[in-house]
Amino acid sequence: MQELKIRGGRLLKGRIHVSGAKNAALPALAACILVDDITVLHNMPDVRDVTSMCQLLESLGASVNRYGDAIHVDTRGMTQWHAPHDLVRKMRASVLVMGPLIARFGRAEVALPGGCTIGNRPIDLHINALRQMGAEPTLIKGEEHIICERLIGARIHFDRPTVTGTENVLMAATAAEGETVLENAAREPEVADLAHLLVAMGAQIEGIGTDTIRVSGGRTLHGADHSIISDRIEAGTYAIAAAMTGGDIVLESIDSLMLTSLWAKMTHAGVSIREKASGDICVSGCPPFAPVHITTAEYPGFPTDLQAQFMAMMCLAKGESVITENIFEDRFKHASELNRMGADIVIRGRNAFVKGIPYLSGAAVTASDLRASASLVIAGLAARDETRVLRIYHLDRGYERIDEKLACLGADIKRVAGEGP
Repeated sequence: MQELKIRGGRLLKGRIHVSGAKNAALPALAACILVDDITVLHNMPDVRDVTSMCQLLESLGASVNRYGDAIHVDTRGMTQWHAPHDLVRKMRASVLVMGPLIARFGRAEVALPGGCTIGNRPIDLHINALRQMGAEPTLIKGEEHIICERLIGARIHFDRPTVTGTENVLMAATAAEGETVLENAAREPEVADLAHLLVAMGAQIEGIGTDTIRVSGGRTLHGADHSIISDRIEAGTYAIAAAMTGGDIVLESIDSLMLTSLWAKMTHAGVSIREKASGDICVSGCPPFAPVHITTAEYPGFPTDLQAQFMAMMCLAKGESVITENIFEDRFKHASELNRMGADIVIRGRNAFVKGIPYLSGAAVTASDLRASASLVIAGLAARDETRVLRIYHLDRGYERIDEKLACLGADIKRVAGEGP
């Protein structure tokens, strides 16, 4: 098992290119199922989750080839609608094949998805919405078996915004008869990016980027050429890392508007965020930071996927910060590992009380999920002495060559063969 060895205390300085967004790449790959054609997706990150989704598409009969940052997906002649359990269990996003499979074949057999252990993430909102469109779901031995002779447009109100639920229904709605209206839909940039891909494929969609999306279904879709948006979570992770190390970096290829909530909190903490005329984002800062309270929320609120990284930053604040996690009920597992590095964090329910300390100390820490991994890496960059981050396979699911990118900014970080957990 591989691990990262980090010797902290070196400031990050330089330019860094932000990769394509994993959370936009995965639904885009699933959308390829909708067409009996070839789709070309550009700016695709080279991360494990993308590789897993490509393998899932191949198991369904698609031909998938990567050329640099472009992935060509040929779904002509695709005949399979059963998503194998051994592939689906690797990541939650695999559930995204459900909607397009029903749209194309009138049926889908998809195992309940796996992924990070950050709390209960049921797919009941997906199932209920598809049922309103005429689908007949049945749970058999841990797999959803869904049959639908024809999808009918419907007015669907989500009890709470759901990113993958919105994406699944959005894809299914392109094949439904009549109009489908999605109310209280997720507004994340990755959802909007999927909608833009579907429009390029020939779909008719209104309200992209809002909480009410209208889809006029029944149109025959075709292949498209589409470029995935940049990863706002990766950009935010590197921005926090720069500030924690007293560094000064430039983020390339990122839309600043996607991270407005993070920039506001980092500015409050005393970090300088400047956007150049070119669109690049300059980030510079140095601990101790001003304490900042955050509450995670659906977009455009503070992203749950940056909560762990921001908690690491608040460990070096001068005072107490309160972090409230409203999206997932079990997403504070990184707190105990940060405490191993000297942090003073107390968890009470959905709240984390973080008392700032002068410095973090290197330690052997274990990553529990993707974003927790990132928080431990950036904590290690700012810590004294050496930090070992174990179980880094989580990192490789969502960050493209994170160790190489950080090393180019001046970090002392190496990937080595581990000695076990």
